[in-house]
Amino acid sequence: MSWSNKRMCRIAGPALGALVLSGCFQPLYQGGASVGGVSLASIAVPPISGRLGYSLTNELAFRFHGGGEVASPEYQLSVKLSEHVQTPLVDTVSGRATSAVVGIDANYSLVSSATQQEVASGTAFTTETYDRSSQRFANIRAARDAELRGARVLADQIFTRIAAALRAKG
Repeated sequence: MSWSNKRMCRIAGPALGALVLSGCFQPLYQGGASVGGVSLASIAVPPISGRLGYSLTNELAFRFHGGGEVASPEYQLSVKLSEHVQTPLVDTVSGRATSAVVGIDANYSLVSSATQQEVASGTAFTTETYDRSSQRFANIRAARDAELRGARVLADQIFTRIAAALRAKG
């Protein structure tokens, strides 16, 4: 076998293998994706209380069904949030915190609308940091940005865990 034929086999072999296996996988994030025989777009996300809950509700609704309402939901996702703030660094001269850590815990439960049985449940958590300064409104905005980042992370965790639970069940 000549050098060019060996080189062609090294290139074509993995490409052919990837092409053959590409039909085995279904993207999790495609529109109308179904996992374990359940369409992820059939999961309703009722409003979660609070400003952080509002952001998390929107993030979850976008991930499951692109936003909006579900016409006939097969499942209801309920989420309860708890949030705490810690200030690990304090300026010794002024006595003010120079940074803060927002910890967010989300207890979620996925219940079948037909049988009222719990299909999946768990706890997702995240910690987001932000810098604090002597400017009050800058601190408020930085804290809200950290909450928004946390809502995105929690939505990703909850979405992935529910998809995995439905896949294992179905």
